[in-house]
Amino acid sequence: MLKQVFTTVAIKAITAAALMITSLSVFAADLTDANEIVTQANLTSYYAGDDGRSEARMLIKDAQGREQKRQFTILRRDREEGGEQDFLVVFSRPADVRNTVFLVAKKPGNDDDRWLYLPGLDLVKRISAGDKRTSFVGSHYFYEDVSGRGTEEDSHTLLETTAEHYVVENKPLDSSSVEFSQYTAWINKVTFLPEKIEYLDENGELYRRVEVLASEEIQGHATVTKSRVSDLRSGGSTTLEFRFQKYDLGMEQAVFSERSLRRPPREWLRRSK
Repeated sequence: MLKQVFTTVAIKAITAAALMITSLSVFAADLTDANEIVTQANLTSYYAGDDGRSEARMLIKDAQGREQKRQFTILRRDREEGGEQDFLVVFSRPADVRNTVFLVAKKPGNDDDRWLYLPGLDLVKRISAGDKRTSFVGSHYFYEDVSGRGTEEDSHTLLETTAEHYVVENKPLDSSSVEFSQYTAWINKVTFLPEKIEYLDENGELYRRVEVLASEEIQGHATVTKSRVSDLRSGGSTTLEFRFQKYDLGMEQAVFSERSLRRPPREWLRRSK
């Protein structure tokens, strides 16, 4: 009788272990569709929550080691998941860029609407579609880095799957609209954050690198807290540190109107909110 009990217990334990192994195998199964991987990475990077707020500190270094600093607050609101969304970036430091405001109405599949308010001139400047891959306020980041590049603008090929990353090659469908010939992204298999992106020029030479230096989970969302862009030609770089990040704050659409360029929504820029 005792032997039968032990046998029954052993069978149940083996069965449970087999089910657990099977479940883990299914859970850990690697994705094979590059488009699916890139889509998930885009959602993780730019669509966490229905909206979001973050304070950023930017350190710009040139090849001679000279430094410039910027501080700003980023507000973001989604109109639809994976689709249209709005960004408002308001600078607070240093004094020469204080109250400079960058507004984006992101329209995947079409040209984004982008505006820049220059308080010293009291001028609202419309940023053309061709300027989205130019320097963001004198840094090594591009305007497109702030709001994201549309996944439909490139073809995607899964080059390799490692223990930690999906390695995806991306080539522009319209090569005349960008300065790169292709870029490769190392996308974390667990968080789906692109942890490294390397860009090649028209000669196939590596000239630009974007790296995630730190990340953490905030309100259930994988979130970049520190990143860096390196210009491998000049030797310069820009580091961005994100602080006080929050999601699902309930911001209204009016926060992202053209009126906010000259009159930013102070209630949402205050940290206490």
